[in-house]
Parts: sequence; C-alpha cells; structure tokens
Amino acid sequence: MGSKNKAPEAAPGEQYKVTEPAADGKADAKEAEAPKAEAPKAEAPKAEPKKEAPAKDEDEDEEEDDDDDVVSESEFMKNVDPVKNNKMRTSVSAEAYGEWNKKEDFTPPVYEKNADQSKRLSDTLGKSFMFRALNAKEMDTVISAMEEVVATAGEQLITLGDNGDYLFVIEKGQLECRKEINGVDTLLKTVEEGDVFGELALLYNTVRAANVIAKSDCLLWKLDRNSFTHIVKDAAQKKRERYEGFLSKVPLLRDNGMDNYSRSQVCDGLHNESFKAGDTVITEGEEGKKFYIVESGSFTGIKSGAEDKAIKYAPGDFFGELALLKDAPRAATVTADTDGELLVLDRGAFKRLFAGSAAIVDAMERHTLKY
Repeated sequence: MGSKNKAPEAAPGEQYKVTEPAADGKADAKEAEAPKAEAPKAEAPKAEPKKEAPAKDEDEDEEEDDDDDVVSESEFMKNVDPVKNNKMRTSVSAEAYGEWNKKEDFTPPVYEKNADQSKRLSDTLGKSFMFRALNAKEMDTVISAMEEVVATAGEQLITLGDNGDYLFVIEKGQLECRKEINGVDTLLKTVEEGDVFGELALLYNTVRAANVIAKSDCLLWKLDRNSFTHIVKDAAQKKRERYEGFLSKVPLLRDNGMDNYSRSQVCDGLHNESFKAGDTVITEGEEGKKFYIVESGSFTGIKSGAEDKAIKYAPGDFFGELALLKDAPRAATVTADTDGELLVLDRGAFKRLFAGSAAIVDAMERHTLKY
C-alpha cells in the first residue's frame, strides 16, 4: 500500500524508538540515542513521548463490523487471535491516517486481452456494485489491470487468516464461502456470476475472514491491491457508505432483523437508476425483473380499474416485489411524479439476498395487500 513510513528525526538530546513491521509480521524495535551533551552546556530537553499513528478506535471497529469479505470482522476476530496470527497485517494505521497515507506514483499493470475478453469483463464488472462508481477511463484501466484466473471445482482461492492481496470478480461459476464455527465446517454464503469477493480485506487492510472454494469450474478475474487502492477504493467506499446510511433508515430492512453485514450485501447488489417527472418505471402486465427502493423523489403506482386507489411512494418505500415473489406479471404501473432516484436490485440478487429471510419475505407479503 505504499512505501514504509519514516520516523521523524530526533532533536538533539532526544531518545526515541521506531517500530517497524518485520517480514514475519512481528515488530522490530530499533533504538537511537543522541550524543550526550557536553558540559557546561545546558541539558537537552527531554523527549516528549513518541507519537504513534493512531490505532483504530471503537468507531472504526464498528464500521469494520458492518462488512467483511464474507463474514463480519467481529465474528471473525472471535476465532482468530491477532497476536498469535503472525499473518495479520501490521501497517493498517499507517495506511489509514494522515500524511503517511499519501499515494505514491503508480503505474497499473497491463494484461493483454482480445476484444472478446474485454467485452466479457466489461459486462461482468457492470453487474458489480464495486465498480459502478468508476468513470469510463477508470473502468478501462481496471479492465487492463485484471488478470484472468481459471479455477477447477474444489480448488481453494482464499484461505482464512491469509493476507488479502487480490479481489476476485466472477465471470462464470459458483464458489462457497466456508468457515469452521463451533468445530463444524459451515457454509456462510455462495457467490456466483457478477459477484465480487475478497474486497474487504483490501478496503480495511485485514486478513481473510473465511475460506473460499470453487463449487464448480470457474472463470474469474483478479485485481491486485495497488491497482484497487489507486483506482477503485475511494469511489467504492463512498458509494457503499452512501447506500448503507440510506438503507439503515429503510423500514423494510431496519425493522425485520437484517443485520449490518446482510445490509452491506444488499448495498453490493444495488445500482442506481434516475427518472424524470412523467417517466414510466414499470408497466402493468409486463414481466418483473427488478425490485426498487425509492432514494429520492416521488412516484405513483396505479392499477387498472382502481385509479382512485393510487399508491404514493416516497423515499424509503419500495415496490416491484410482488412480481419477483410470485413470478407473476407486474400488478400496477408506476410513474415518476418528480425527478427521482431509485435503488435497484435485479431478480437474481433479490432472491439471493432476501429469500432466506422469513421476516423480510413476510413483510413484503403484507405489503402486497396494498395492490
């Protein structure tokens, strides 16, 4: 994540200690003593206590608890002792804070791709939350920097406790995220086409939180830490924080048992669509492919024969769930009353993220009674 941090020079008479991470993850202590003062010179002032890069505070810990590669940071730390685990990264404070976080000159790697590969990768990245905040130039740079990875069924791509130096984007295949809990090898989640995994180790500079194993033959693309940090990280963090802050206030997700980690997974599946006043969002009778949450603006749903019972949608409200829950045509037409923004989940992400939550499905079933 950059060059090593240099300690400040000692003033005359000062004595200080510099702590640097060693190759095995343990710290080396190096001491430097200033020359002794000669008589009759006045005694050199005592050195102030050494200032260290700030350690992560409780607020940061809570922020990291919200997300991780596949399980929450707090859940992971219950099972991994960072003191005993010599693979724990030691430079997190230096990366996260102050002037020491200045980015060095960076030239991204280039892996040659033919037109078909570039097109396939562009289509895959377009499905991922992590890359939707990039502009066209940044996207082209990321595509050039990604390296193709072919994995066979049963192959392990990520190992719990290892340093995270790459994230992966899935073009084809499925992988299982697994971890031993109470002595039992437990399936945490399954990731598939269009999903990204391994990004939180890069975002928060922590170790891997689970094992990730190919369930089938897979075609993936990997992006290295430096490329991610210089091109993707800032835009992705801002977008995730924006969505998480908003979704924490959405009653459907706030009041039905969805924890921070699960909500962060919803963030990863969302994309934004803009509408002008008068635009039609969905049309009664058509196939339902998307679920919508109103981020801003006002929308109205009207069902044929029940024009006098129009439903108004304001920020935090949702619609489009009925067609996805019932595999039925759209039950109403929804149009924009004002310019507005909608957060959108496609059918696959909707079912993957919500189908396992009885409380949320029940809340949606109750909501359909409005139609």
